Amino acid sequence: MRIPTFARTAMAGPARARGARPPMSWAGGPSLLALATFVVLGAAPELAQACATCGCTLSTDAATGYSAESGWRVNLDYTYIDQSQLRHGSSKASPEQVVNQPSDPSIGGGEIEKDTINRYVNATATYRFNADWGVTFALPYVLRDHSTYGTQLQPFTPAAIAPDQISEAHVAGIGDARILGSYQGFLPMHNLGVVFGIKLPTGHYGGQADDGAFVGQPTTFKNGPSQGQSLDTSLQAGTGSTDLIVGAYYYQPVSQDFDAFVNGQFQAAVSQKLDQPGTDYRPGNQASLSVGLRYEAHASWVPQLQLNWLHKSADQGALADRADTAGEVVYLSPGISASLTPRLQMYAFVQLPVYSHLQGYQLFPKWTGTVGLSMKL
Repeated sequence: MRIPTFARTAMAGPARARGARPPMSWAGGPSLLALATFVVLGAAPELAQACATCGCTLSTDAATGYSAESGWRVNLDYTYIDQSQLRHGSSKASPEQVVNQPSDPSIGGGEIEKDTINRYVNATATYRFNADWGVTFALPYVLRDHSTYGTQLQPFTPAAIAPDQISEAHVAGIGDARILGSYQGFLPMHNLGVVFGIKLPTGHYGGQADDGAFVGQPTTFKNGPSQGQSLDTSLQAGTGSTDLIVGAYYYQPVSQDFDAFVNGQFQAAVSQKLDQPGTDYRPGNQASLSVGLRYEAHASWVPQLQLNWLHKSADQGALADRADTAGEVVYLSPGISASLTPRLQMYAFVQLPVYSHLQGYQLFPKWTGTVGLSMKL
């Protein structure tokens, strides 16, 4: 029933202060300043929690062009992640391997997870006070369908993955909100900046102690052998933690038609509502790095390519699946953005995993997809 929280944060990047892209200026000027606005906020972390080792590393702020204008910009995007592949280390894993070679041998078996389908609707609103300072408010809505065969004891038999062993749960609700500030006034070209902020425990969170008592407001399984039991803490809409977020970016044009950027971020929980012995939970720290290239030869549509890396440490606490929640992944992420009107733009990305090294056994997607709209008010 536990799906790890590695790379769990929702997909779309939270802040986008952008509009139509002005002509390239090699001396800096509006085009570089606007790109800096975008990329520094692209260093901010993703919105929704609990998609496990999935495509949540995408910097969707590298999507719809740039604007140095003050004022409001609102964004709405949708991400689909189907975690249907069991993996261990850098390779696929089988149900037999999960049971007979468990990540926690003391259990005498292992949980055979079947599938987790994640759908995230991310809403953000960014206000830019001026060219240097901005603030973003971000809120995800989480839809998650999870199925598992439960923990099966050794030795493995085909009966362990029979249909009557399947338990299913459905999560639907607001996730954890974020408030993020940005500053990009370090250099005259405004192409170096930082992001700083917090994640708040606004989403439902919780779990079930060894004695059967519920803590928080957890979603429970709706059918199967685990009906009425709590879904894993890492799969709830929220984590119950307050996290600090810091990030940085650097941007540089590489030719007349190509722009490149790099951004990094770090997120760590500093307080937890689930903090009592026997019912404590703390999500693992996350560090990510994205590099990207945008082809800017056409004003109305911009192809782009990203490489996204994420490392996550193991979750901690009695309610954590410590043996199956750490690792690192790398995704190749092609995408495109298009201007629908002078104030409205859309973008679409696909993330394709090119490397993974996962602790224990974790569900992993074969691909992920994101589409979004961005509007200047």
